[in-house]
Amino acid sequence: MSALPLRLLSPAGGPEQLQMALHFGAHEVFLAGKQWGMRARSKNFDKAQLEEAVQLAHGKGVSVHLTLNTIMRDEDTDELPEYLDFINQIGVDAAIVADLGGMALVQTYAPNVELHVSTQASVMNALAAEQYLRLGAKRLVLAREMTLKEISELHRRVSSELELEVFAHGSMCMAVSGRCFLSSELVGRERGANVGACTQPCRWGWTLVEESKPDTRRMDIEQDDKWSYILSSNDLRMLEHLDDIAAAGVTAIKIEGRAKGAYYTACVTNAYRHVLDGDPAKQWMSELEAVSHRPYSTGFFYGNPTQNPGHVDYVRDRLMVATVISCAEKPNEQGMYEVQVHCRNKATASDQLQVLSANYPIRECVLGMVKQWNGYDAYTPTDIMSRAMGTYKIQLPFAVDPLDILCLKQQS
Repeated sequence: MSALPLRLLSPAGGPEQLQMALHFGAHEVFLAGKQWGMRARSKNFDKAQLEEAVQLAHGKGVSVHLTLNTIMRDEDTDELPEYLDFINQIGVDAAIVADLGGMALVQTYAPNVELHVSTQASVMNALAAEQYLRLGAKRLVLAREMTLKEISELHRRVSSELELEVFAHGSMCMAVSGRCFLSSELVGRERGANVGACTQPCRWGWTLVEESKPDTRRMDIEQDDKWSYILSSNDLRMLEHLDDIAAAGVTAIKIEGRAKGAYYTACVTNAYRHVLDGDPAKQWMSELEAVSHRPYSTGFFYGNPTQNPGHVDYVRDRLMVATVISCAEKPNEQGMYEVQVHCRNKATASDQLQVLSANYPIRECVLGMVKQWNGYDAYTPTDIMSRAMGTYKIQLPFAVDPLDILCLKQQS
């Protein structure tokens, strides 16, 4: 298969996720500062971290897109100019904005930063798209409720100056483009979805009842032995349909998940980048089963999405056990490479591992004996790796790179 002309935009909920997105092949990353992003509970980036993130990404040829996509009040727009001047100075490449007032401020105070219209704006037609172009937009993150046929038609009608971006993987919202009031109504305004603090009550167990006879008049829809998940949507996965997305005129695909951990960012970015570069999708489909997810669907791209069939819990088939710190340049006499790692989860000498690398397919090996750093002056032999973030030395039958990931292979 030949490479596809799509840019890959990966989530960076914090500095570690950023490192993984860069290492595993993102063309672009999206992240947030400490305010105005739609994932307020992520680690996010303070000003010093953001400046460092821009320098790190640019050093690898990757652009940085900053989310400023909450629905803003006057107090927000009063504070925003100073922050916009800051991101303009440090070289942020694009600001993802939903609020018209916020867009106007980006134009004024961050003239070197591209304006991208957030999916929160629910752009679904060419007239709206052209209006945003006149307001200075360079790219539209289209509403998730569009089909591929509708995207293709919108692309045909709009100026070639306007880039189109779509979500291709990750969680879906039960409300139009995420504009939901369940969390703010049930938990409080401070936990509202539109300020980035959603508690995801759509994932709770719900039953539809008729008030006069609540014990007998219940709607049994998609029900398991506890509740009906009538509000919970499946996750999106378009790995095997990237050629269709490219054919519709899309410039960039986005992986949802700024609230997810570094392992998720690494694994999903790795799979999508390999397929974009020409690998068969079926070769990497199993990787997307190895991260925390709900049942997958193709969202609205081919029509109405399927409903979550009653599984409120996430599924995850594999566990990250270590990240690579360094690797010897040459193998020893036994043909093994000495590798220094940080432990993330427990593993024993007999465990089967899978190794995620940016430039290789998934490789497998046995962990074998390990040596643990004693914190002072030496490594001591052991048959178990168990101290979280402890430093260990292992031997692998192949070379690896810093930030490659060792995973515990699940038994089938």
